[in-house]
Amino acid sequence: MKSRISNLMARARKRTLAEAVETSTWLVAMLFVVKGIELVARVSLAGLGIVPRTERGLIGIVFSPFLHANAAHLLANALPLFILLVLLFWDRHYHPWLTLGLIWGISGLGTWLIGRGGTVHIGASSIIFGLTTYFIAAGFWMKSWRTVLVAVAVFLAFGGIFLGVLPTNGPISWEGHLSGALAGLWAARRNR
Repeated sequence: MKSRISNLMARARKRTLAEAVETSTWLVAMLFVVKGIELVARVSLAGLGIVPRTERGLIGIVFSPFLHANAAHLLANALPLFILLVLLFWDRHYHPWLTLGLIWGISGLGTWLIGRGGTVHIGASSIIFGLTTYFIAAGFWMKSWRTVLVAVAVFLAFGGIFLGVLPTNGPISWEGHLSGALAGLWAARRNR
């Protein structure tokens, strides 16, 4: 009886790849739904992004990852976000919902605090940077063979993005990237 209960609990903790893909698909689909609404209604929702150190900009902490400047911006974020979300939701040891919530909130707050004033920060790249950093750091702190393999794979696939945390004057939110990376590092340390 005790063995059977242990097996049931172990199975309940494991997620299948199909479940991870389904959850990730729904989350990434929301980005496309928002862009679709903007295109059909011929309106920009960018005003719901993060405007640093303003009361109005606080709402962007929640909404900015759903908002993208154009289709190219959306497509550049969609595939990496999907892959990283699948990895996150595939293994409950990563505490997927908690980790995603921490990275989302902390990266948004960080962008709100350090972002260039008078600029609206939008896009899911802060979450991409957060998840990338999370997986790499989790590979060191969690010390299981699976987390190490995931860390190496993520580093090889996405490690080059870390140049995006360096300050630039262009439209890219390096502040969001940096905040996301720090949020991922903190979440990995917390979840170990």
